[in-house]
Amino acid sequence: MKVLVIGGGAREHALCRSLSLDPDVTALHCAPGNAGIAEVAKLHAVDQLDGAAVTALATELGAELVVVGPEAPLVAGVADAVRAAGIPVFGPSREAALLEGSKAFAKDVMAGAGVPTARSYVCTTPEEIDEALDAFGAPYVVKDDGLAAGKGVVVTEDVEQARAHALSCDRVVIEEYLDGPEVSLFAITDGTTVLPLQPAQDFKRALDGDEGPNTGGMGAYSPLPWADPKLVEEVLETVLQPTVDELRRRGTPFSGLLYAGLAITSRGVRVIEFNARFGDPETQVVLARLKTPLAGVLLNSANGTLEDQAPLSWSDDAAVTVVIASHNYPDTPRTGDPIEGLDEVAEKDAPHAYVLHAGTKRGEDGAVLSAGGRVLSVTATGSDLAQARERAYAAVGRIRLDGSQHRTDIARKVAEA
Repeated sequence: MKVLVIGGGAREHALCRSLSLDPDVTALHCAPGNAGIAEVAKLHAVDQLDGAAVTALATELGAELVVVGPEAPLVAGVADAVRAAGIPVFGPSREAALLEGSKAFAKDVMAGAGVPTARSYVCTTPEEIDEALDAFGAPYVVKDDGLAAGKGVVVTEDVEQARAHALSCDRVVIEEYLDGPEVSLFAITDGTTVLPLQPAQDFKRALDGDEGPNTGGMGAYSPLPWADPKLVEEVLETVLQPTVDELRRRGTPFSGLLYAGLAITSRGVRVIEFNARFGDPETQVVLARLKTPLAGVLLNSANGTLEDQAPLSWSDDAAVTVVIASHNYPDTPRTGDPIEGLDEVAEKDAPHAYVLHAGTKRGEDGAVLSAGGRVLSVTATGSDLAQARERAYAAVGRIRLDGSQHRTDIARKVAEA
């Protein structure tokens, strides 16, 4: 089948890499893509928020499946436009994508579905903000109601910082702090059947030891040897299936990738947030372990035939991803710096370690340049997390990008346990 992937980050590179390895994929296209994706897919320039433009491109290419990677096109209704043209699309409608596009909507759906989550208030005035901050106390959890590219959440002991963030948002959700480790669990769904993937854990803070500001994610690993073996089954029963059933009941069926961000608290599993697409950087480690060819699974979701899907097959290997970010990320990152060492990784570390591009582009001289805050996701597999981690950091050590930063402690605690 001919597949078109929309997006241009490391998540889309991971998706394109898996699709390029699928024998059923005869042609692979990506729009707009990046310098790394260009090695496995044909790139096309497109405004990824323009449903008509994406549909026109898919039609011109004869695409038999369109995979929408990022959240912004989904919330903009791009999947609806493609679907209306009769082309199978992996990704929820604009209405269903509100599950990520509005924290308040997500809370309302969870209440209707009986899904366990943090108590919260939706605030629109300074008075409501002060009341909510006072009601919950520190640590304060303040979330911009809308999309904020992974940077709309502030967790702080400082009430003034919490208040300042809340006042900078048009509408804000303030909620109780959830203790315990966090887990990301993805599920592929067609609006009825829900197929959970393997869990992963990501690292949101910019600096080692979970210090520094929140980012889009600085690394991830899978599997989670410390997690309850029944975790996936429990989350499917108490969170994923009830949410999909509730959205269908409301007349806004959710088809695509449902991402549950979970806290394993002392009182049980609680949902921190939902996303309407594959998470970055967790996708990089989850897809590194998936043995089942990807295209057919995504097509079954798009066509509403997921009940016919055979059980997914997983590698016993572990996977670790380390994000290399540009100078001054997550504030105002510097771009346009040359990246060296990519060929070295391909020569010396493949197939166990490889580089997925996030924010990159080709310069006029053909050199790969940084073009975003998160620049690369260095991903490695191994027989256990210690080996995967060792391989990932060996590959990171070969890459040269002036002023770049990365965490040195991704998966360290669990690998040493």
